[in-house]
Amino acid sequence: MEKKARLDRIDKKILEILCRDGRISYQKLSEQVNLTARPCQERVRGLERDGIIRGYSAIIELPEPEHAFVIQAQISLADHGHSQPAFEQEIRNTPEVLDCWLVSGSFDFLVRIGCRSMESYRLLADAWLTSKKFRVDKIVTLTELQSIKRS
Repeated sequence: MEKKARLDRIDKKILEILCRDGRISYQKLSEQVNLTARPCQERVRGLERDGIIRGYSAIIELPEPEHAFVIQAQISLADHGHSQPAFEQEIRNTPEVLDCWLVSGSFDFLVRIGCRSMESYRLLADAWLTSKKFRVDKIVTLTELQSIKRS
């Protein structure tokens, strides 16, 4: 606690500025506290040596992931002849659709969908299910949890 008692007006100003901008140059810092660069640098190093400045850090704000959820959807159409071309065009024009395959078996399409939220996926799926143009019979989904192997 004795260290804090030794802080003068200039030390306090240096600390205040470094709290706002830990990457400020000694030249700019010295201008703001009315010292030349060398004595300002010596004061900062003294504050570091005395443990008053214990380190520097970055404040990080990561952007939201573009695709917080990736969903694999198996989709069946009720009427292949008329609705398949329209649905394929819809898939090509939907930015959330990452990949799509026409498949054989009990479903017609395997679709990977990247969404910011489950609500955005629900709105997309509801639009497909209620569209008279596509006549989607069924959508069965799986949510990707972790990538084990990628090629």
